[in-house]
Amino acid sequence: MTHLTEGTKAPAFKGKDQNGKIVSLADYKGKKIVLYFYPEDDTPTCTVQACNLRDNFGLLKKNGFIVLGVSPDEEKKHKKFEAKYDLPFTLIADADHTIIDKYGIWGEKQMYGRTYMGLHRTTFLIDEKGVIRKIFLKPKSKQHTEEILKAWAEIE
Repeated sequence: MTHLTEGTKAPAFKGKDQNGKIVSLADYKGKKIVLYFYPEDDTPTCTVQACNLRDNFGLLKKNGFIVLGVSPDEEKKHKKFEAKYDLPFTLIADADHTIIDKYGIWGEKQMYGRTYMGLHRTTFLIDEKGVIRKIFLKPKSKQHTEEILKAWAEIE
């Protein structure tokens, strides 16, 4: 589904976070990044995934990870999502799909026999040099931190 592969350079991007601040991939040069894309704030699976990352944020931070979430939602909706679930990481608004398109994760989906266009839940692990080291095409929302740390241990 994504045209990107492990071992390639992560596409550069800029976007506004939940506080209206401009955030770019370049801001995190030299850091390990969990760049996770999710369809919509405050929906069941997206909330489970965000809360898993929140509940294990200390462990991710201890392992040197920065967490960045991206969805097509606007900054105000991200702010409400952050406040409601006390999320300690950056959420980037991408209503015009600029970042989503660069990462190639917008496409055809199916639910209840209906076909529609939407965002494919995907996580990219990016190393300190800006290289994609792991792509989770179907992250396990309830165990996302566990699969991130396991995958990184296998990389190193």
